[in-house]
Amino acid sequence: HPEVAHTPQGKEILRHFIFDICGCHADWTPGAFVETAIREIQARVGEARVLCALSGGVDSMVAATLIGRAIGERLTCVFIDHGLLRAHEAEEVMELTRDLQLKLIAVNAREEFLEKLRGVIDPERKRKLIGAEFVNQFDGVARSLGNFEFLAQGTLYPDVIESAHASGTSQNIKTHHNVGGLPTTLPFKLLEPLRVLFKDEVRAVGRELGLPARVVMRQPFPGPGLAVRIIGEVTEERLEILRAADAIVRAEIGAAALDFEVWQYFCVLTPIQTVGVMGDGRTYENVLAVRAVTSKDGMTADWARLPHDLLARLSARIVNQVRGINRVVYDITSKPPGTIEWE
Repeated sequence: HPEVAHTPQGKEILRHFIFDICGCHADWTPGAFVETAIREIQARVGEARVLCALSGGVDSMVAATLIGRAIGERLTCVFIDHGLLRAHEAEEVMELTRDLQLKLIAVNAREEFLEKLRGVIDPERKRKLIGAEFVNQFDGVARSLGNFEFLAQGTLYPDVIESAHASGTSQNIKTHHNVGGLPTTLPFKLLEPLRVLFKDEVRAVGRELGLPARVVMRQPFPGPGLAVRIIGEVTEERLEILRAADAIVRAEIGAAALDFEVWQYFCVLTPIQTVGVMGDGRTYENVLAVRAVTSKDGMTADWARLPHDLLARLSARIVNQVRGINRVVYDITSKPPGTIEWE
């Protein structure tokens, strides 16, 4: 597997095969992609209207900006607050879309999503339920606003590959809510202009479109949100615990000026409970895992060698400030064999 980030000379092996043996040329540029994508969007959409699923991440922001350049006012973006976001994330997304002058409708669907997830433990079922409810919410918005023929998404090639839609021989790793998690009776035609790109290419396209660094370099966040960072049942109580711990991790890594150097960092709330000592008393509370990885495109990743003093601060703050956690562990598994997210 020369494509794996931590394989010695892996890139050189691939480069030799592609250019020296196959005779290919490296003529792809972000500018050429933007021009081609705009023409293709215009040809496919015609005079129809497009509803764009906007999460606030770089993928959906780039997709929305690209489609907006192609069809203008016939694009309407929809942000679904499914109650599975990080602390203050909804407010950040609203601010970003205002800055980019995108027409946006915000929908509060927290109760609906949490009700769908009640009692659900299996991660594949979580993803499929969330994907189906997303479509249900978008369908409701479309009906209230008139006819929309297309639903646009920021789907990338890794989503397609891991959901086993790349070829007949690929194996399902996990169902992405925006690919295999969608229902078969979709009431829209899908518009996915980034479907053949990897994350580093999407960021290059974002820079070509003139998007600010805080959008382009925004770290990946899964569409199902914190639902796939809670092992086991998703409840409001467990969401609040995870949000509080996640806010500490993000603040400390930001304070250490590592937020743009580390590809992705987050917490996972496990269902494992351990004995601890707080003051003079015994505790029996949850184990929290901290995960940080380095990567180029998300297809492969290596665990980030965070400084030990930073890990010590994370652990101390989380255990002392977040009620419900009495032990913190650090995940040192690369991808492969692990995936970046735990579910």
